[in-house]
Amino acid sequence: MDADGLRAAVEAEHADGLSLLGSPDLLVALSGGDPDPAALLRAAADSEYAARETFREWADAAANPALRETFAGVVDQEADHFRRVRAAMADPADHDAERAGPMHAYLRGREDPIQQVAGGMVGRTLVSLRTHERLIDFFAAADDRDRADLFRDLRAETAACLDDGLATLDERAEDDDWAAAEAVAGYTIRLAADDLRDALRDA
Repeated sequence: MDADGLRAAVEAEHADGLSLLGSPDLLVALSGGDPDPAALLRAAADSEYAARETFREWADAAANPALRETFAGVVDQEADHFRRVRAAMADPADHDAERAGPMHAYLRGREDPIQQVAGGMVGRTLVSLRTHERLIDFFAAADDRDRADLFRDLRAETAACLDDGLATLDERAEDDDWAAAEAVAGYTIRLAADDLRDALRDA
């Protein structure tokens, strides 16, 4: 297997979950009911903050200098995303630093570097690309050009993170790493989709 094959396999296996994460139901779940711009921005800020903290933990613990640099680059990107989302909020303080959610709780428990890359830079980014797309559509439909453009930019930068993760897997993964990498990336998506389904039941 190679990284492109892993991505294709994960997207095929978890197509239903990814479709849900990119559907209008996402907006309902994030808002706890009718889609609300303030709630959506708050959820986006929480997500960017959680990602920053996950990669910060990994960067601090990474033994390999190249991998440490890779993770540190994602920390910087997620910190910048967090800053930009907060700047778009009416109340920048309206975010919950404790809301990591089950996906990030799972990712932070991964200790193997290949599994960290697969979960954090492949599985998580495949989730983020769908959710960013839905947020773009919401703000574009609301004629909120600035916020739609914000999420377009964040989506493009997240796609670049995915490309970096795939390239890192191709460089570092051994033959016996691929099955676990695929499982971790897929389970990351599954947790995000299950969390959304739970939120919909409570909405």
